[in-house]
Amino acid sequence: MYVADSRATTPASAEGAARPPRAGRRRAAVAPTVLALGTVSLITDVSSEMVTAVLPLYLVTGLGLSPLGFGLLDGIYNGFSALVRLAGGHLADRGGGRHKWVAGLGYGISALCKPLLLLAHSLTPIGLVLAADRTGKGLRTAPRDALISLSSTPETRGRSFGVHRAMDTAGALLGPLVAFLILRATVDGYDAVFTVSFCVAAVGVLVLVLFVPGAPGVSGGPAAPAVGKTGAARDEAAPRPTLRAALGLLRRRDVRRVTVCALLLGLATVGDSFVYLLLQRRLGVPDRWFALLPLGTAAAFLLLAVPLGRLADRVGRWRVFLAGHGALLTAYALLLTAWHGPALPYAVLLLHGGFYAATDGVLMAVASDGVPEHLRSSGLAVVQTGQALARFACSLGFGAAWSLWGDRTALLASTATLALCAAVSVGFLRPTTARKVPA
Repeated sequence: MYVADSRATTPASAEGAARPPRAGRRRAAVAPTVLALGTVSLITDVSSEMVTAVLPLYLVTGLGLSPLGFGLLDGIYNGFSALVRLAGGHLADRGGGRHKWVAGLGYGISALCKPLLLLAHSLTPIGLVLAADRTGKGLRTAPRDALISLSSTPETRGRSFGVHRAMDTAGALLGPLVAFLILRATVDGYDAVFTVSFCVAAVGVLVLVLFVPGAPGVSGGPAAPAVGKTGAARDEAAPRPTLRAALGLLRRRDVRRVTVCALLLGLATVGDSFVYLLLQRRLGVPDRWFALLPLGTAAAFLLLAVPLGRLADRVGRWRVFLAGHGALLTAYALLLTAWHGPALPYAVLLLHGGFYAATDGVLMAVASDGVPEHLRSSGLAVVQTGQALARFACSLGFGAAWSLWGDRTALLASTATLALCAAVSVGFLRPTTARKVPA
């Protein structure tokens, strides 16, 4: 069993880890820290998706916000966290063991923003609240993923991220359903949703404080600095984590290739909302059923995250990551065809969810192979920031192309761009560490 605790670096632990497991004794599939963080993410996503599910109707119908104002807030909600991920990764690495507390700060900020929505009734205060909520998300993402990476061995990183993403997605499935039930059962539905969302988020923060260890264990990855018997060699040999050192990781060939690949493919990844709108237009889905389309993607993500994470550990993470973009390319192609059969939405949503299952956690597992432990959080933040900014730019560009030339032309251009970027990634951007890790 891999336990993410500083006690794992003691001589006794190291000696025990070197021995082969006795016959009949089974190791845990993933570290307890991964399960604890998965529980935190599940609870937090229930809270977040409750708000996300009702926010468009609340802003446009409840407050009478114009489409332009909603578009601005949607951009803030989806793009602002990318600007603070580097700060979250840097803060977590500076203390050597602050991953848990920086992540906790991010979860706490997001939780406190939920009741503030009860007091915001115009564009400016709502924008500030959403910006603060995304700041919390940006602060917690890289430290949380670093904890998962450092708590896992190289042989189980793909599985560990798959388990975490599956638990996270379970919360994304439950959140809209809870919001739907609250809206049906209460008079002041929106206020009740925001209040319950805050209470659920507070439970998530409490679980993090009580059950997630404060110091990650040493994963034993190839990029980790050598650790002596006293455990002090790691701190003496590792340079002081700085933002300059984090950006300097791009001089490493593998980190640079992974970052450039994530950025290129992100530039051709259409936003989820556009995919659902395209499906609605193709099939004439009534407005009352539109909110159920994201549940199809989330369900496929939930079912496939763990199997594809294990497959990535066995056959190679880079292959699974690129295959995920192949699934997304197939989904775009189906939307471009003349097929209007009843199986179309199921096929598109299955491929869409499979894309996330094969890329979201797998990308972090690939990036972890080339990032040293003392900069693990900062290094993962560099990759995440590039990908998030690229996807935000793609969403803006796709929306502009849709307005100018129509949805079909915009999707055709995105499909061609994604195919080109995938070909470049296959031919020129494969990292040397993206190989099958022997068990």
